[in-house]
Amino acid sequence: MAEAWGAEIVSCDSMQLYRGLDVGTAKPTADERARVPHHLIDVAEPDEAFSAGRFVELADRAIAEITARGRRVLIVGGTGLYLRALRWGLFDAPPKDCELRERLYGDEREKPGTLHEQLLAVDAPSASKIAPRDLVRLVRALEVHALTGRPISEHHASQEIKERQPMRVAVLEPSRALLDERIEARVHAMLAAGLVDETRRLRARHGAQIAPLQAVGYREVGLFLDGKLAEAELPAAILRATRHYARRQRTWFRKERDVVRYEDPDLLFSTEAALG
Repeated sequence: MAEAWGAEIVSCDSMQLYRGLDVGTAKPTADERARVPHHLIDVAEPDEAFSAGRFVELADRAIAEITARGRRVLIVGGTGLYLRALRWGLFDAPPKDCELRERLYGDEREKPGTLHEQLLAVDAPSASKIAPRDLVRLVRALEVHALTGRPISEHHASQEIKERQPMRVAVLEPSRALLDERIEARVHAMLAAGLVDETRRLRARHGAQIAPLQAVGYREVGLFLDGKLAEAELPAAILRATRHYARRQRTWFRKERDVVRYEDPDLLFSTEAALG
């Protein structure tokens, strides 16, 4: 689509922005990036904190530069929070509290799962949307509640509904059978392409506890490297985690307003191309 439209691609993937996370994020290849300019890929180190606010700042800049060149913009990726923040904006959130964050991460290290339990007690709507292993978002939600006295879900709900970056949003919703088939093929392809070695290198350089290595695929490989998961069990573990993540993505995007849904990628292309 980018080649047909003379467009440039802005990645909306919260993991592809990290350098070195290539295999496990299905990052565009060097050939693909040579064919079409890509933005917001390889813009941060894996041990660097990265927020939705920073994504919006960098994406706004990229969009302005692309449109100034007279080219179109395709925002591509599945991180729903980043897309929502770019399109509708963020509430006036309190700054991070490093001491509070360290205490929360310490709680989780002592008792895995405790952060999700804490959030469930004070903000059930947010807890229902955040996976128990998504420590970055759990910590932020608890931090906002502690600093403002209000659940982060209330802050989001009270936002003024005004599109800050007008865009047409197309959501791909393939059949469950096709999605499962694609997920299985991708998992085996990533393992064959060196996911285990990539994870081992990242752990050696940045440590095993950095947030990106808690993402789907990397976390399961980490369990294998720590001797907590047998090699024969690794593909099935990644498959299960990926399917769970895909279901959460479907749930998220079903709640997005003003989107067009397509089951068939070819129909997406032909329809959007016709719209110009």
